[in-house]
Amino acid sequence: MLGFGMPANPSLPILSYEGRAMNKLNITINAIALAAGLVFSAGAMAQTMSKNDYKAGQNKISADYKAAKTACASSAGNAKDICMAQATGNEKTAKAELEASYKPSPKTRYEAREAKADADYGVAKERCDDAAGNAKDVCLKQAKAAQVSAKADAKAQMKTTDAKMTANEKSADAHKDAAADKSDAEYAVAKEKCDTQAGAAKDNCLMEAKARFSK
Repeated sequence: MLGFGMPANPSLPILSYEGRAMNKLNITINAIALAAGLVFSAGAMAQTMSKNDYKAGQNKISADYKAAKTACASSAGNAKDICMAQATGNEKTAKAELEASYKPSPKTRYEAREAKADADYGVAKERCDDAAGNAKDVCLKQAKAAQVSAKADAKAQMKTTDAKMTANEKSADAHKDAAADKSDAEYAVAKEKCDTQAGAAKDNCLMEAKARFSK
């Protein structure tokens, strides 16, 4: 059963018990979706880390996971299941975020957000075991919806970033081509002006034009 007490005021409707239970479940699941959406708001701007920092990060993640598992051993029943789901989810999320910091790209950032969504779903699913009947069914559906929503947002962000990068590359190529066309045109003008001269003067004029326009 969920850990909610009965209303202190006996005049309150009994339905408030189920209502408050579902409200708390809703708040928990919505918080999961929000966390997944914010997981990379700061990390997206992180600088590439060194190989030594990457190794140190791996070691810390491993140590944190072992410590979390040890802490879970003191729990029992569903509380232990929740604790283990949290430990496992944190480990997978930390690994994905570390990889995104070490090799930043739209793909690794997406995978980090995806790992966070899966981790939160794993924990939420275990928490739903504290409920029963329709309340549990609703809880599970909400947990799944939050996971799907978080992954969809992550995928949309990845596609948007990819599109911007492609657009920037095309823009850079266009500017490069335009600069080359302008240079060619200006070189043609410089060469034409050299035709007003003759002999060594003309040769020097052409050499200067070639040097100026890197021809």
